[in-house]
Amino acid sequence: MGETSSGNAYMQLSWAMMKTGVLGYGGGPSVIPLIRYEAVTHYKWLNDEEFGEILALANALPGPIATKMAAYLGYHKKGVLGATVSVLAHIVPSGIAMIVLLSAVQWLSGSAIVQGMIGAVIPVIAVMLGVMAYEFGEKAVKGLGLYLGIGFFALAFGLLQLVQLHPAIVIIMFLGYGAFHMRASAAWKRRREERREGNNPSERDNQSDQDHRNDTSVREEG
Repeated sequence: MGETSSGNAYMQLSWAMMKTGVLGYGGGPSVIPLIRYEAVTHYKWLNDEEFGEILALANALPGPIATKMAAYLGYHKKGVLGATVSVLAHIVPSGIAMIVLLSAVQWLSGSAIVQGMIGAVIPVIAVMLGVMAYEFGEKAVKGLGLYLGIGFFALAFGLLQLVQLHPAIVIIMFLGYGAFHMRASAAWKRRREERREGNNPSERDNQSDQDHRNDTSVREEG
């Protein structure tokens, strides 16, 4: 696929972020599946692994998560100007709608129609969050292994829900371990391969003898 033109890239960023801002009922976590759909599935600006990494880093920083994700996606595509366009497209339409409807907020808050709309959309958001959580969990298990992955899920749940540690602290802790885990895993695999090679010198000697006999047979036949 050819490189997307600048004008088209800005239009894509604006349209995608405007949709996530307008349709992200409840803000915060409810917007993340929408942003993921636009960035990973629809426009393919990122893959799932990159999106997960950026989401983890964004959660560790102060400020609204959706705005930070919009800023990163815009910067990833078109630099500082892209980040500006992306953030404005995400927050301005919903901000204008809020100002326009400000005089009717009291009526809307008690409206049975509005309450019904919000109640009806919550299951959709819950399913989108569940699917995203399952896919992230699946990747975590593949990267860490089944038992370590399950253990980390339990540890994260305990720290977040039982100890009620701040999510940013938990994310930083797990990021630190993740960096150590990858280096330690690579070193362990390398040592295991070295021990395996060191424990089987007879195999190498036998193979060398077999190669030597084959060479001798070929020369004799010649």
